[in-house]
Amino acid sequence: MDVRELDRRASATLGDVIAKVRFDQLRLPTPCDDWTLHGLIRHQVSDNLGFVAAANGVTDHILAWDAGRLGDDPLAAYNASVVAMARAFADDAVLDRSLQIREFGFFPGGMALSMHVLDCVVHGWDVAQSIGLPYSPDLDLVEHALGVAAFIPTGEDPHERPRTAFAQIIKITDDAAPLDRLLGLVGRHPSWQASM
Repeated sequence: MDVRELDRRASATLGDVIAKVRFDQLRLPTPCDDWTLHGLIRHQVSDNLGFVAAANGVTDHILAWDAGRLGDDPLAAYNASVVAMARAFADDAVLDRSLQIREFGFFPGGMALSMHVLDCVVHGWDVAQSIGLPYSPDLDLVEHALGVAAFIPTGEDPHERPRTAFAQIIKITDDAAPLDRLLGLVGRHPSWQASM
């Protein structure tokens, strides 16, 4: 399957969860220690715009990765950034082009989109947990994200770059559900709940 279709579905799944966030919930904590819901949604909008800049060949785009603004309508801001991403990755040539992704380095466009799928699947869980909703993304999205997460440096090897994308791995049993195993790989405990 074309990774763009996986990304479209992962982005839509995250958008469906964001659509359920009430304005008065934007200050709630999330499993991402440093972010409230507002901060997490803003991070995702910023990342989407950063991927757009990378796909468009912008090489000095570090500010693009922090450009997201939610204004009075976080869902509209998120949806607009998703549309911009789809446009930026519409050309097949982008999938093979080398793109600079944040401080993590250069990746082929297809791999960059796979990283984005991971981000959407995990942050969908973050948002759902914060507002107390069930979260069941499609299994193929979770499995794709698991494959990407397996390549994220753990930070345990002194020759690896420090782990900056996610928190340290939480050990989850091998027989756990795929989503729970994914959450452990990105430093989330599957039983996390917001203290409301």
